[in-house]
Amino acid sequence: MTRTPLSVLALSCACALITGPAHAVEPPELIELSRSAPMPPWPKGDELGMANTLGEATNRRCAWHMAQPGARWYEASHPRSNTMPKSPFAANAGVKAKPSSGVPFSRHAFNSEAYEAGAEPGQQGTQIDALGHFAVKSKPWDPAGPFSADDATYYGGYTQAEVKPTPDSGLQRLGIEKIPPLVSTAVVLDAKQYVGKGERMGDGALVTAEHIRGMLDAQGLGERGLLPGDMVWVYTGWSDQWQDPAGDTPYYAMAPGLSVDAAQYLGEKGVLAAGLDTPFIDPVANGMLQGKAPPAEGTAPGLPFGVHHHLLTQAGVYHLENLKLADMVSDKVWLSCAMVLPTLDKGAAGAPVRPVAVGRPAG
Repeated sequence: MTRTPLSVLALSCACALITGPAHAVEPPELIELSRSAPMPPWPKGDELGMANTLGEATNRRCAWHMAQPGARWYEASHPRSNTMPKSPFAANAGVKAKPSSGVPFSRHAFNSEAYEAGAEPGQQGTQIDALGHFAVKSKPWDPAGPFSADDATYYGGYTQAEVKPTPDSGLQRLGIEKIPPLVSTAVVLDAKQYVGKGERMGDGALVTAEHIRGMLDAQGLGERGLLPGDMVWVYTGWSDQWQDPAGDTPYYAMAPGLSVDAAQYLGEKGVLAAGLDTPFIDPVANGMLQGKAPPAEGTAPGLPFGVHHHLLTQAGVYHLENLKLADMVSDKVWLSCAMVLPTLDKGAAGAPVRPVAVGRPAG
């Protein structure tokens, strides 16, 4: 019997992994390396959260996906404009175009824009939340009296005095500028198909930890699972309602979202960032923002945005909101190298981002 040299077997296995028609799943040695990546708890004074998982394993996973034959770029953000859907928690103001200007004694002409009064670009459109975006108070605020954040605690145990010592100060800790470039693998999960049975998920609907495990299995990723440093991007179909001009779209009035147990599961897995094609990450039923509907099932009393609470203040997992994932889902790009670069606005609690991903379409 003729024996095939081990080198030839290794080469053929590598080729199968690269050219196989099903899914671009990283080779076993990269997955094994990833399972030994650092995990919390992090050192005292940490401000990076799950960005501590970035390193050799995430770099090598990213490089592998970018090197796949047929890999292509995907935009995971919506174009920004003054007429796009706007957050009810931020001012409706945007940017104003300035007249074309000139440079004295020159032939130059140039154009620029200015923010309108009250504009909050860091909380509009496709954006990322800094860990300092949310804190937790020792007891619920009674709106019969003035709000005080003096007893608020942030990720890592930081106090209000340490993070935002005065009402008009920027974040002294846990701000956007503390987030490094997020370059790692993105796992795209099709909740519209798995949870919604092909229909857009409804307002207040939950993507649970059990759903996440089920989607990984259904999409051929069960054996791989979630690795430390992965970004998890969930497509609910809610973004099918994103339109510009916004008109009367219900996009920002309500939305599906993650359940608290899903947020806890992602934190336990060492996920770097969680992103949805929704405005809140948390599930918001019709009427909840107006006090006419209760928070989602499983939410602790006094914490209606329980996913924000857990991921930002407890687990150190970043948020990506208003992702555009339909193209990746259409091409079944379940794994890719994703890049999210927040601005370095010192002391900011949020920032607009343009997430992009490089992955190989299935088939």
